[in-house]
Amino acid sequence: MNRRMFLLGAAGAAACGKTKPRLNVYNWSDYVAPDTIPNFQRESGLRIRYGTYESAPEMLAKVMTGNSGWDVVFPAAEIVPPMIEMGLLQKLDHSRLPHLNVFEGIFRNPPWDPKLEYTIPYMDGATGILYRRGIAPEPEAWADLWDARLRGKITMLDDPPEVFAACLKRLGDSINSGVPDQLRGAARLAMAQKPLLRAYLNAEVRDQVIAGDVWAAQAWAVTAGQAIAAAPDRLAYSLPREGFARYCDTVAILRESRRGDEAHRFIDYLLRPEVGASIAQATQTATPNAAAQRLLPAAMRENPVLYPGEEVLARGEWFAAQTAASQKLRDRLWTEIKSA
Repeated sequence: MNRRMFLLGAAGAAACGKTKPRLNVYNWSDYVAPDTIPNFQRESGLRIRYGTYESAPEMLAKVMTGNSGWDVVFPAAEIVPPMIEMGLLQKLDHSRLPHLNVFEGIFRNPPWDPKLEYTIPYMDGATGILYRRGIAPEPEAWADLWDARLRGKITMLDDPPEVFAACLKRLGDSINSGVPDQLRGAARLAMAQKPLLRAYLNAEVRDQVIAGDVWAAQAWAVTAGQAIAAAPDRLAYSLPREGFARYCDTVAILRESRRGDEAHRFIDYLLRPEVGASIAQATQTATPNAAAQRLLPAAMRENPVLYPGEEVLARGEWFAAQTAASQKLRDRLWTEIKSA
């Protein structure tokens, strides 16, 4: 759990008092503005219990029981279809979401949840390489993260789909491949890279790159944006030429929740353009909320880390849900990679 967010939620809960209705929100770390939760609590009269996680599997493991205690979660797009199939999400009532008209293009009818029946797009981005300027050559391809000269200064995400995506793209395959031979080839690449790695890290790699302990890291655009904002002269970000993963994190209500009214109220609050823009600015994240985008400073709207051009995005590929057989093989191969 991210300590800052835990304290924010705890302090806000204390301020609201124990007698007020509560909503339990489980989100990725560093994914709201400092005033997002306090402002909603003051406006709504609700008390928010706010917790954070660092990976989609971590969240999924908590909610699979159907008795997690959480109401609102933020699933990565690729796990939305299986969560729907498993009956973990409840349908949204669009009549209680008056700000739902803020989306344009693919985000109005995304492949992972056509018609936005169960989820609302929250933040999106692409996965690339965050690196320190001055590395020669500067990493512009996944293959550059297998350079022995960077031994001990490289990290990869502690996220199986992302590691497989980088390896599969290096081999010229789809990030969503379920072909056993292609997956085994990707696993062999990951095992060959492992002696060069400092660690498998997610958002926490940001501070290590800023400090100079890590020179090149597979990173989400949100992490890269935050790092570069802190050290713009020392850090840069590239989207590899072999291709890369695109991701979208969504917001949803768990089927187990008995706080549907409160949850819809919170989601509609997040949809407000001014709230979405505030979160995007505070977290240095790309928002799919088109109305919120228009409120952002020009420098942020034109930031290629967060909003790459269409020509660059054409090299990207959305994550998709895996078949049961493919996921089983991926899980086994990931265990072998981590234990090698």
